[in-house]
Amino acid sequence: MITKFIKRILRRDPMAKHTQANKAGAPKRIPKKAHRIDPHLLSKNAVKVTHTLQEAGFEAFIVGGAVRDLALGIGPKDFDVATNATPDQVQRLFRKARLIGRRFQIVHVTFFGKGHPEIIEVSTFRALLDNAGDHVAESGRILRDNVWGSQGEDAARRDFTINAMYYDPSSETVLDYHGGMADMQKKTLRMIGDPTKRYREDPIRMLRAIRFAAKTGFTLDTATRAPIATLSNLLQDVPSARLFDEILKLLMSGYSWAAIQGLRDAGLHHGLLPLLDHILDSGVDSKGANDFVKLALANTDQRIQSGKSVSAGFLFATLLWPDLLKNWKANIAKGISNISALHDAMDDTIATQSSSMTIQRRLESDMCEIWSMQPRFEKRVGRYPYRLIESPRFRAAYDFMLLRCATGEQNPSLGEWWTDFIAADPVGQEALMATAKTELGSSASSPAKRRRRRKPKSDPSPEPEAD
Repeated sequence: MITKFIKRILRRDPMAKHTQANKAGAPKRIPKKAHRIDPHLLSKNAVKVTHTLQEAGFEAFIVGGAVRDLALGIGPKDFDVATNATPDQVQRLFRKARLIGRRFQIVHVTFFGKGHPEIIEVSTFRALLDNAGDHVAESGRILRDNVWGSQGEDAARRDFTINAMYYDPSSETVLDYHGGMADMQKKTLRMIGDPTKRYREDPIRMLRAIRFAAKTGFTLDTATRAPIATLSNLLQDVPSARLFDEILKLLMSGYSWAAIQGLRDAGLHHGLLPLLDHILDSGVDSKGANDFVKLALANTDQRIQSGKSVSAGFLFATLLWPDLLKNWKANIAKGISNISALHDAMDDTIATQSSSMTIQRRLESDMCEIWSMQPRFEKRVGRYPYRLIESPRFRAAYDFMLLRCATGEQNPSLGEWWTDFIAADPVGQEALMATAKTELGSSASSPAKRRRRRKPKSDPSPEPEAD
């Protein structure tokens, strides 16, 4: 009863000025009728985590991007929970929970049900690190971040005001420490605290600023945008794996082309992906490459916004294709045979990319399979088409080839032929191969004839494509 009485007293003036609340170190309490969050958009597992922690005597709130999306009427893809319980205390409360991370220790609580398992990420309120000694590098970048604090300190540690709101499902109240709800209404993305200092603490925040602006359609406020161009070199000190994760989030945001344009406008694109350098800077000279990448990203955005899955390997294969194609043509011009020229170009492209941001090995493997299959689509006689469609990566390579046809890099008739071949019955497939054989001429009648008619090694012309 006493607790409920105190809560009623605190809620008597919900319209109290935000600045006054902050001076007292207290958040603005926003009731349901003001934030209008639909409880049906909540994850039942996230609610279960907050309820379990609260029942154990701890504070627990849904926090960050999930609250932002809920307030915008969007169903969040991921739910994070913040609490005053330590990671060890959280882990003891849940059967399927494990500690992860060293620099920033959190707990993953996993729930299994229909479909994919859901992971609720639980973090402990972090303290301010102004006097944290060896926790901060000379550049200002945070090295270790496992110093626990109050909810107010945790809110001050978060990056943007729209990501620093805490939602309590039990009372359906939002706690807003830094005017995030007001910024959402103004469609403004604003950094908490001094932007320069915050970017030095974690340079990834610059990429997050661009991603959030592209996803929400919000405008970066002047103070938040101003330091980015001069601090872009700080990204060179970010561990490659972390940088890769953030770029992948940006590309998988559902608004990737807008985000890439945002990177260019902010001066952040140099050195992240080779294609961003020579596409976004060179303009007309790279129109073909620009069209290819723009179409690939538009397709990716459409799939993500429709709730469909997207292969990261396929996405990076498309993003690096303009660079690979340029290397491939250059190798052929040197007299290297077609397939050897392609494989050398693949090695060179990946090596160049790895010098700035390393792509995971499993994704590199997917990319190389998609690339190496492209010349094989031109072989439409004998057993080649049947072997190709049996490949595990055929569908991805086929979709990739259709992108090349759509932008004029390949003859559209090639894509039409393969589309018909996939849909045809055995008789129809034989008829299609007969047509292809006629189009290619008698020189393509058999692989054996091609091998007998090869030009001498001394001839610098590229060899015909081989499987």
